[in-house]
Amino acid sequence: MVVHQHRRTGGALVAAAVVLGAASGCGGAAQDRAPDGSAAVRAAADVLARSGSARARTAMEMATGGTRVTIRGEGGVDFRNRMGQLVVMLPDDAAGKAEHRPITELLTPGALYMKNRGAGVPEDKWVRVDTTSLSDGNLVTGGATDPVAAAELLRGARDVSYVGETELAGTKVRHYRGTTDIARAARAASPHARGALEAAAKGFSKDLVPFDAYLDEAGRLRKVRHRFSYENNGVIDVSSTTLLYGFGTPVTVQLPASRDIFAGKIAE
Repeated sequence: MVVHQHRRTGGALVAAAVVLGAASGCGGAAQDRAPDGSAAVRAAADVLARSGSARARTAMEMATGGTRVTIRGEGGVDFRNRMGQLVVMLPDDAAGKAEHRPITELLTPGALYMKNRGAGVPEDKWVRVDTTSLSDGNLVTGGATDPVAAAELLRGARDVSYVGETELAGTKVRHYRGTTDIARAARAASPHARGALEAAAKGFSKDLVPFDAYLDEAGRLRKVRHRFSYENNGVIDVSSTTLLYGFGTPVTVQLPASRDIFAGKIAE
């Protein structure tokens, strides 16, 4: 399986499409006895912004034609300033070679910066992608769903049910399951996230995205899994998981200077 790197006419999409399915299930079906389940899930982005920052692990699994590829990432997110940095690891078969240098990604409102992008980009240069121009709003393009966008997407949550209480790394969490409407989330999103989600609402083949969300006692999102479906020479199913921990850990994101941004053509 290869990670698709492509450019769509009209500036729709430039980059890698990938996906992880690292979400673990929670046992025991239950009625929605937790108070305000829908409200708590929809408020996840606001609670994270008040929390400040956190460490993050991401996993994305893409399935197409009976083949799966998984990409993993790790880094930190400043939810207050809506910025983050991830180091994304491509699997060997996705890179088409035995080894591939990790891709460093800088996540900012409206833009994704990638270093070690490959595809004809010099090793010392960054690629800048306008996320509002991507047909998926960068929910899957970079091989990791931006944790800020993952939380903003929950603003469109509907049909939320309470699965039960469980533990994540020793922390008690409540597990909720439902679907989120991308267009609804875009309308309710914070201004910095609205453009990318509006693009995603137009680009995905299905408006409703199933999710599993895990909130701690403070209402902080600890883990979320979204299951996307979109068309690119056939239907591609993507499972994207974000795990948040180490709240309050300082996160510093330094954007590259303009001279360090690659302005040439990116190979297909």
